[in-house]
Formats: sequence, structure tokens, C-alpha cells
Amino acid sequence: MPRPTKLDIAAVDTWLEAHPGWARVGENEVNANGAIAKPFKLPDFSAALAFVVRVGLLAEKRDHHPGIELGYGRARVLWSTHDAGGVTVLDLELAEATDKLSP
Repeated sequence: MPRPTKLDIAAVDTWLEAHPGWARVGENEVNANGAIAKPFKLPDFSAALAFVVRVGLLAEKRDHHPGIELGYGRARVLWSTHDAGGVTVLDLELAEATDKLSP
């Protein structure tokens, strides 16, 4: 299955407007081409860890893996397609799926 291609900025911005909490990430944070990211607040470390595991299982099923930051009562998920050089349709689909996994 061919990998998706990088979306233009306008397409990503349109998606971001419809998906609260997600934002474009700067070049220095993930890679030279950016990503989208969202912080998630959770009740405690166990809840945050369980959420991260659910995201990880989703990522494995789609063979596309996010950046994840985990801490007490929080998790941050970053989606980008490195081989495409930025955000693709696959990242947007998995960001939407990530929202559905959030408690």
C-alpha cells in the first residue's frame, strides 16, 4: 500500500479548525517538516499510561507510529509522516482516532 503524500498547509489548517486541541508543531520539535500535536489531561498516571497503550495499539494496527510524551495525568500525542516530509491524510485520520480513544 503506497504511503500518503504531505498535505499543503491550507488543508492542515482547515482540519485543525474543525478539531479543537490539535495544533501544528514547529520544525524544531519533531522533525524539519512539522507535525500536529495535542495534549490530553487524564486523572492520574495509570489513566495516562492506559491511554498511551491504546494509542500504541492503534498505531501498530496502522503501521504508523506517533511521538508520545507521558507524565502524571497527562499525555501528548504528535502525528507526522516522516517519509512524506510532514502531515498527511494518515496523520489526520489517526489524530481523529486518538481523540476517540481519550476518556
